[in-house]
Amino acid sequence: MNSLLEAIAMVSTVEVAIAILASAVYGMVIGALPGLTATMATALLVPITFYLSPIAAVATIITSSAMAIFSGDIPGCLMRIPGTPASAAYTDESYAMTRKGQAELALGASLWFSAIGGIVGTVALMVMAPALAEIALSFSTFEYFWLSLLGLMCATLVARSSPIKAIAAALLGLLVACVGIENPGGVPRFTFGNTDLLGGIEPLPALVGVFAVSEIMRAMVSPLPPPIPSRKFGSILAGQIDLTRRFQKQMWRGNIIGVLIGALPGAGADMAAWVAYATSKRFSKTPEKFGTGHPEGLVESGAANNSALAGGWVPALLFGIPGDTITAIAIGVLYMKGLNPGPTLFTEKASSMYALYIVFILANLLMLPLGILMIRVSRHVLKVPRAVAMPLILLLCAVGAFAIGNNPFAVVLVAVFGIVGYMMERNGYPVAALVLGVVMGTMVEQNLVSSLIKSDGDILPFIERPISTGLAALTMTALLWPVAVWIIRRLRSPERAR
Repeated sequence: MNSLLEAIAMVSTVEVAIAILASAVYGMVIGALPGLTATMATALLVPITFYLSPIAAVATIITSSAMAIFSGDIPGCLMRIPGTPASAAYTDESYAMTRKGQAELALGASLWFSAIGGIVGTVALMVMAPALAEIALSFSTFEYFWLSLLGLMCATLVARSSPIKAIAAALLGLLVACVGIENPGGVPRFTFGNTDLLGGIEPLPALVGVFAVSEIMRAMVSPLPPPIPSRKFGSILAGQIDLTRRFQKQMWRGNIIGVLIGALPGAGADMAAWVAYATSKRFSKTPEKFGTGHPEGLVESGAANNSALAGGWVPALLFGIPGDTITAIAIGVLYMKGLNPGPTLFTEKASSMYALYIVFILANLLMLPLGILMIRVSRHVLKVPRAVAMPLILLLCAVGAFAIGNNPFAVVLVAVFGIVGYMMERNGYPVAALVLGVVMGTMVEQNLVSSLIKSDGDILPFIERPISTGLAALTMTALLWPVAVWIIRRLRSPERAR
């Protein structure tokens, strides 16, 4: 009880209050700009944390990342341009709702279930941290290989088009992930003598290109597109209680998926959102509605990405192992402020830990009013003529790509992927599967090669370990599911003919 009272006193200072509010507004704005990620938002705050107290410094990281993960849903919903990679899994779904005149319902669902997911993730962090960390530490490269491959197989489940086309798009993404020397062999591949390709192709230029630039190209060739309903938004949270009742199982399943995947080092909110959306479609009673503006997948994946954010702090606080890129930055700040991660942090500095829990809860509660305000400001985007909006969006895409590493070549990549995305969509190939291949490709390859080196080329360890066996079964099911569906349809077709 004394530790809790000390924690409340530590958070109840003017410095911490200003840090939370300022970083919340900052995270909202950065996340809503296409091409600027939550990782970039937190990284840019590191120099400022030098001058803050320990709790205020960590509070800026927690608050800005939570806000940026949510606000990345706003441009995805209004313009089909995901603000952060975690939003890409359900961008098509939310944009379809906007075109049906349900923009406030889609954005309200993103806001409401993101806040709930963040709070549930925080409670899980408080209650189950040691157990979750133990599970995370039991994962080796064998389990990570199957987990990343399972994430890749989600391409066949999230696709609205033919599963064969989804697999082809994912394979193209894997080919893109092969570019560069960032592979276990350290051998340049597909660089064609271009030094800019030696470092590989970052997922962000691919994501911005296939979603944003391809949308701009569609606007250019379609002079009279169907207008998006432009009106004053009603109550942003209206209908969310009804959605919570209708999709209560999906919400809790998304929270659990987010916490568990977030607790795995290197997984993060991006993988959690993809897996949750694919799971929602797989177990839905109406999978044919996905991609047409159906909120079911939006509820589950929206809950997953923010709960994964809190789950990522489990290995970070207990063992100093980053759960994702954001917690990797946070670990550096923790060490800098004398809050060295480890089991002793929970005993020797229990008041500081309670303070961090309070900050997590405050950040997710603050997300609701600030999110509503941000959504109401963003609605004016729908009123901007496309002839004005599209050049501005293209400029934002170029600036965001350049800002990744101050590299002009990233702008060229965005343009190339824009053309690729446009051609793929014209021919019915899902661009989301391409992005998934780019994101997961490196993880699949590195864990496969590392595992084979460990086992001296023996494949039995991939299926001998208990967790690895379970993940292998799930992956094979996802891989063979389209084949099984095709066979069942072929068997049924003669019966229909009779």
